[in-house]
Amino acid sequence: MIRVSSAVLVPVYRDRAGEPHVILVVRGEYGRHGGQVALPGGIHSPRDADLLATALREAREEIGLDPGTVEILEALPEVDTSTGYMITPYLARLSSEPPAWTRQEKEIAEVLDVAVKELAREDLRGEETWQLPGWPGGRRVQFVRLGPHRLWGATYRILDPLIPRLLAGEWTI
Repeated sequence: MIRVSSAVLVPVYRDRAGEPHVILVVRGEYGRHGGQVALPGGIHSPRDADLLATALREAREEIGLDPGTVEILEALPEVDTSTGYMITPYLARLSSEPPAWTRQEKEIAEVLDVAVKELAREDLRGEETWQLPGWPGGRRVQFVRLGPHRLWGATYRILDPLIPRLLAGEWTI
């Protein structure tokens, strides 16, 4: 299978009470990943200098995140998806609490500002067998409930190992 290079930002900040937060998006209802909770980012373009440039460009396009307000803390391990994407995530500290977002309405249905401690709550975590179009059979899927949404798939696999590290204060956020 040909792998499509893509990159995402994991934008994090501390609120006024000192709690770490992560910014997520809900994709618009179109396309292969429509309606899914995701991180801002997308497919690498030949005009991007590198995958970090891809992540920064896409975050600006999707939610209006100014690259000048972002400090990259670490490139995280790549995630290979069953849908043909090789995702390079970048942990990014925002210099302040985010302003009102300017979402690209065609691509982004909603911007979610989620406290990291919510992602760690056991009562919001689940695992079920799902059957989705294109899957040859049912698959066990781990997820986190975020109100009416479920965070799962590649975004779950990127964030799940980060949650305890963020809560432990491994990075200065």
